[in-house]
Amino acid sequence: MFQIQRSAPVADVVIIGSGAGGGTATKVLVDLGLHVTLIEAGPMLHPETDFKEHKWPYDYPHRGAGDGGASYFGHGRDFGWFSAHAGGWQLDGEPYTVAQGSQFRWFRSRIVGGRTNHYGRISLRYADYDLKPYSRDGIGTDWPITYDEISPYYDKAEKFIGITGSREGIRSAPDGQFQPCPPPRVHEVLIQKASQRLGIPCIPNRLAVITQPTNGRPACHYCGECGRGCISASNYSSAQVQVFPAMKTGRVNLITNAMARELITDSEGKVTAVSYIDKATRTERQVKCRTVILAASCCESTRLLLNSKAPRHATGLGNSSGVVGRYLTDNTGFGLGASIPALHGLQRYDSDGMGGAHLYMPWWLWDKKTDFPRGYHIEIGGGYGMPGIGTFAGLAGREEGYGEPLKKKIYDDYGTHVSFAGRGEMIPNADTYCEIDNTVVDRWGIPVLKFHFKWTDAELKQVAHMEQTFTSIIETMGGKVTASTRPVEQKISTGGEIIHEVGSIRMGDDPKTSALNKYCQSHDVKNVFVADAAPFVSNPDKNPTLTICALAWRTAEYMAEEMRKGNV
Repeated sequence: MFQIQRSAPVADVVIIGSGAGGGTATKVLVDLGLHVTLIEAGPMLHPETDFKEHKWPYDYPHRGAGDGGASYFGHGRDFGWFSAHAGGWQLDGEPYTVAQGSQFRWFRSRIVGGRTNHYGRISLRYADYDLKPYSRDGIGTDWPITYDEISPYYDKAEKFIGITGSREGIRSAPDGQFQPCPPPRVHEVLIQKASQRLGIPCIPNRLAVITQPTNGRPACHYCGECGRGCISASNYSSAQVQVFPAMKTGRVNLITNAMARELITDSEGKVTAVSYIDKATRTERQVKCRTVILAASCCESTRLLLNSKAPRHATGLGNSSGVVGRYLTDNTGFGLGASIPALHGLQRYDSDGMGGAHLYMPWWLWDKKTDFPRGYHIEIGGGYGMPGIGTFAGLAGREEGYGEPLKKKIYDDYGTHVSFAGRGEMIPNADTYCEIDNTVVDRWGIPVLKFHFKWTDAELKQVAHMEQTFTSIIETMGGKVTASTRPVEQKISTGGEIIHEVGSIRMGDDPKTSALNKYCQSHDVKNVFVADAAPFVSNPDKNPTLTICALAWRTAEYMAEEMRKGNV
């Protein structure tokens, strides 16, 4: 049995989760003079020791294959030894379940900054039409906000975080407040020329990496290892860019290794405290609060609401509509690559640059008719990346020999490949949702989530289009693609694999069909707000992090004003 310890002070705001939404809300509220208690399920981040930014494979046993050479045997660290994450697809003692007939993967990060420490940092604005899908094509649901309402908060987030890019005037890729993007690498120039021949725009990428000094942070030094974390904070992580500066004000009480258990309500149904498990002592503690912001990630916030049951909230806190857990989506994913003849024999050069592509392709058929709704953008890869465990496994499997002849083949092949990855919109469907599995609990005794997931013809046709497009680009570059005979159902990513899960606590104007209002405030419980991707009404073909930051900024400002007025 857990012992319960209650804290005496009443916090202005308790924020659960320190990722993109929680970090943004913390910084905004602290700057407005409020005191914040920030609860994080993982430990404190120490960039100088936690990040492996400038380490070499030879600095570690087995060249980074993990303890006992784990990667050699197929059970190495998710995303590799050097990645800055502190989590994985499976966490010890924290299971989740998947319904029979479904496939779903859930990546969770347990550390201050969450997934912003290691994500791809692609930062794309949603287009005006992305927010009004039903009005445009009669599918899905319109958001309760317009582009004009969120655009000022995109401006604020971009200026503060620092986003590269260029002003292109493309409706599917709205322009923003950009810093200069580094020039393209050789393989990117070749891709750009091929895409232009096919009528596909290929423009400077929009990444949360600063190329000029910003708010005391030095510009990117182009080591090309953003996924390992950045000690100089030249790329965005909420820990370094928002949480740490906010803590210097003295108005942030950070509680780490704290697993949120439930929201405690009074007889009127209002939240009065947050219950969490102190992982170090295995005691249950409570923090009293005036308001609470859920920013634990889309699915974790959903789990918390569904587990917070009370006489006035029999189906979960803020769930009188019954939509909490519903409308869950992920972006579609498909990848294809090939060797390009023009890159063979190329003089070697330093292609590090930013830790990501310097170009990308926004959706170009937004005003054309296709056999599937909505669209996708294209991310590109190539160059002379840092070799690691498994980098040359494919070639070694194709080529016979060993020793010097094999090394020469590897050397000659190195840097000659390009790759393409599509990220597209999924339409919410009735067969994709999450719920509490009352038969399974985690090590803290908290009931876990059970996932149901299904792709529809809309997504499958979209992935078929991706394959055709990528093949055309590769062939235009002089490469060759061996046609795959696998069905498209086996080519599309597994649900959750893209780590862009959104929508399970959706916003809307009607309390009967939505859980939150347009400011991400609970219809049922006025002192509860959500500041991650759970409020999203749709999941456009743009990576969600920038929109999480923009909406969290808007929500925080609105909440602070409502508190000042005495409405919350």
